[in-house]
Amino acid sequence: MTTDLPLVSVITINYNQSAVTCEMLKSLYASGYPNLEVIVVDNASPSDNPDIIKERYPQIVFIKNPVNGGFANGNNIGIRQAKGQYLFMINNDTEVPAGTIERLVEVLAADPQTGLVCPKIKYFDDRDIIQYAGQTKMSTFGMRSFIIGYGEKDTGQYEKSKETYYVHGSAMMTTKEVISKVGMLPEAYFLYYEELDWCDHIRKAGYKLMYVHNAVMYHKESLSTGKNSPLKTYYLKRNRMIFLRRNRSGITRFIAMMYLLLIAYPKNMIMPFLKGDFKNARSVARAYGWGLRHLFDTNILN
Repeated sequence: MTTDLPLVSVITINYNQSAVTCEMLKSLYASGYPNLEVIVVDNASPSDNPDIIKERYPQIVFIKNPVNGGFANGNNIGIRQAKGQYLFMINNDTEVPAGTIERLVEVLAADPQTGLVCPKIKYFDDRDIIQYAGQTKMSTFGMRSFIIGYGEKDTGQYEKSKETYYVHGSAMMTTKEVISKVGMLPEAYFLYYEELDWCDHIRKAGYKLMYVHNAVMYHKESLSTGKNSPLKTYYLKRNRMIFLRRNRSGITRFIAMMYLLLIAYPKNMIMPFLKGDFKNARSVARAYGWGLRHLFDTNILN
């Protein structure tokens, strides 16, 4: 099929969720964008049959990662294979409505200084509720950022595209040119915070990040890790320290490190413990221990 629309390489990761991935692909092909390259990277699923994805959708590029290298590693494998001018990295637990890809491409193409775009994201099971409509600047010492619109009923309050500090990792589009200048996703994190780190580097390279209000995605959220799961808690807490080490320096880094080690981590351990949530308390303790053991580890800076 010939088309005037540019080739978009869609990259997604599968991990033990072949049926979910197939549901996403069904919505992707039904969305109507006529010039797609779809790359599915299976991150060494241990108890699933990812081959059914290729069987049901033989037109995709299907890559079996021999190891589970995490979110960034899986996406980077897909990026290296991508042929499109535009690269759209989406979670496998999303739904892609008609018009979303076109609108994101339009915003990227309109301004060469725009380096990364993200749609409005709503919850799959409650489509009136917003998950993402932009994100605030990361706090200097606490390594915390807040998602705009999170949990709010969508009444049209965010119907204006605008610059944002961060995009949501479940749906982000960029160009090959940006990646050639900035580099691929940082692989030090394994899960969570990597897209925030990437956003900081893209902004430092002189690009804008945009929230695109009239492009929408629906997200099932945390199917791989589970909502409020100990696994998710561990990586979120551990990776605050990695983000700090990679994105702060001098006295700012020292103060931030003391804040995390002496205030944030102890508080995050005590609160779930007092609620009887011992598994999540233990996960924070593990993250705290990891942070102490890797205070001077320079490998996470690469």
